[in-house]
Amino acid sequence: MPPGTLGFRLSGKLDRDEYFQILNPVLEKLQRGEKVSFLVEAGRDFHGLDLAALWEDVKAAGSVGLKYRSSWERLAVVTDKDWMRHGIAAFGWVVPGEIRVFDLAELEQAKAWTGGGGS
Repeated sequence: MPPGTLGFRLSGKLDRDEYFQILNPVLEKLQRGEKVSFLVEAGRDFHGLDLAALWEDVKAAGSVGLKYRSSWERLAVVTDKDWMRHGIAAFGWVVPGEIRVFDLAELEQAKAWTGGGGS
């Protein structure tokens, strides 16, 4: 990952504890007043969030997303999952900062974009 960015690779079904393994480093940066750019790679074997993780995500969107709205820079989502692409197309407008979806083969371009490079 480019300096100052975070990257996460998802596989299987994400549970609540795993969700916090992603959220906590993001929160730490936000609480230090840093800008946040990160990449999420959802591999072919990723099957979504379980109900507990999904509930935490809904709560975080309402609290963390809004509280630190001006601190979000870029979110790259690398996936071949149509359901993720459709969800981002429908609800990406609520995500603070810029969001962009990349194909699995575009991982390096996604990393560069997340770090402020690329267009």
